[in-house]
Amino acid sequence: MTDHDHAHAHAGRRCGCTHKHEHGQKYEQEQEQEHEHEHRHDSPAHPDHGRVDDVLPRRRVLASVAVVAGASVGLAGCLEDDETADVPADPVALTDGQACDVCGMVIDDHYGPAGQLFYADGEPEERDGPAWFDSVTELVTYHEERLERGWELREAFVTDYSAVDYDLVERDGTTYISSHVAAGTFVDATAVEYVVDSAVEGAMGEDFVPFSDEDDAAAFVDEHGGDVRSWDELPTQP
Repeated sequence: MTDHDHAHAHAGRRCGCTHKHEHGQKYEQEQEQEHEHEHRHDSPAHPDHGRVDDVLPRRRVLASVAVVAGASVGLAGCLEDDETADVPADPVALTDGQACDVCGMVIDDHYGPAGQLFYADGEPEERDGPAWFDSVTELVTYHEERLERGWELREAFVTDYSAVDYDLVERDGTTYISSHVAAGTFVDATAVEYVVDSAVEGAMGEDFVPFSDEDDAAAFVDEHGGDVRSWDELPTQP
């Protein structure tokens, strides 16, 4: 091989190496550009998503999103609670041996008007339902005490003697009025008239006898004495 041939071969090897090197650089640049394009598509907010040191910040972001989502669910729960508090309550039957929340006597076993009080915030705590009573006088006293504690009344119900066929029973010289505790016998306590100071008694002695019809209340007073009062006019003690 002549000196010219050696020089040409050497130049060819240098040219081949240079070409391979340039081709390798071009390939690596294309791969990096493709990787950056894919990364920008996956995570536009984090251009260095592929780096290990960005894993923790991304987790913190995801955790923040979870906290916000949890707060939204909690707010929805609070709104649902508020909406539940606004839903009117319905009276329940007091025929299952319920004991009065003041005196402890079984309500269905005694004479006189019964009552129920539904409060906001799940009160009374010991049950899922109203406080209940075997006399309206005890109901009023209980309610006044709870108002002083800050309880909020949702609904109040009492026996409606305009809606039932009641009986008057004489025992030992005292006249008692019959008890009616089925759910359908109760009426909004704030919308009826009460006969107070009459000669007719309930479970605990003198009682407030409720009537949804004013004429029924007036007729009861004519026969048994007493006065007619509204809910707001009832005394805490008979």
